[in-house]
Amino acid sequence: MAEAVELEVGGRSVRLSSPGKVFFPEHGYTKLDVARYYQAVAPGVLRALRERPTTLQRYPDGITGEWFYQKRAPKGMPDWIPTAHITFPSGRSADEMCPTEEAAVLWAAQYGTLTFHPWPVRRDDVDHPDELRIDLDPQPGTDYDDAARAAHELRAVLEEFGGLRGWPKTSGGRGIHVFVPIEPRWTFTQVRRAAIAVGREMERRMPEQVTIKWWKEERGERIFIDYNQTARDRTIASAYSVRPRPGAPVSAPLTWDEVGVAHPRDFDITTMPARFAELGDVHAGMDGTRHSLDALLELATKDEHDHGLGDLPYPPEYPKMPGEPSRVQPSRARKKAPGPD
Repeated sequence: MAEAVELEVGGRSVRLSSPGKVFFPEHGYTKLDVARYYQAVAPGVLRALRERPTTLQRYPDGITGEWFYQKRAPKGMPDWIPTAHITFPSGRSADEMCPTEEAAVLWAAQYGTLTFHPWPVRRDDVDHPDELRIDLDPQPGTDYDDAARAAHELRAVLEEFGGLRGWPKTSGGRGIHVFVPIEPRWTFTQVRRAAIAVGREMERRMPEQVTIKWWKEERGERIFIDYNQTARDRTIASAYSVRPRPGAPVSAPLTWDEVGVAHPRDFDITTMPARFAELGDVHAGMDGTRHSLDALLELATKDEHDHGLGDLPYPPEYPKMPGEPSRVQPSRARKKAPGPD
């Protein structure tokens, strides 16, 4: 194994041990390749992570080895990387790292971090999200192109309800994420309610192509709008994050003109640096305008009062929430208990 190397970024030097360790066997990409990728796109990934409590998805031995999510700030983390105290739905809490410098990204890469999962909050206010995140998740029988068509309709919905501007990116897989910068005035529960309203409006417009059904058995061959990605402690891979799949794909920020034209396979740790050098961060202006959720919350109220559409199930690890429907899988709920004829 080669000796450690020093990488310079943002005015700091970061030591990288075992730089020749292979992280992506199919192409032979190493730990150093991953670190140099993050060095090349450092301003972009820091824009996506800045001041945000961030969970690290770590693969110390590459994508074929064991991996884990690091929620608590690792021991020995440099004192120049701040933290934020966050609370999980279970009631437990932790201090999570909050990158404020480009070097923090390389420091995390030193410990085998491939994907960064930032919370939709900043460390000065961890209870009020400043992003509405919409996850367009292709189900079996659908693909990225289907997600792209749904994304363009989503763009129209966001514009219609409050003049919201969404910023699209590939997930690094088959899906598309659309982030909307919002004023940090609403709780996680309220932001989730807005996401449900978006999903229901999308279902009305594209009933054969889109669903917000929580149970997989009900989704069919449609794009699932995962509204629970807006629940507390649910996170989405950041822009520019490396994904743990063969070929080392990355979550690529897109312009709307690229949605449906560019493809996830176009973006990996070998191609993104050249794109970044040419175009810079195409989402650099994302934080320039923060939007209101008032129109979407009014839509949610209308759905509830006019159509009887209330809350939807939370993930199973969450405590039961007020007004939440049953979490029993529909096919099981339909089964009658044995009894006399």
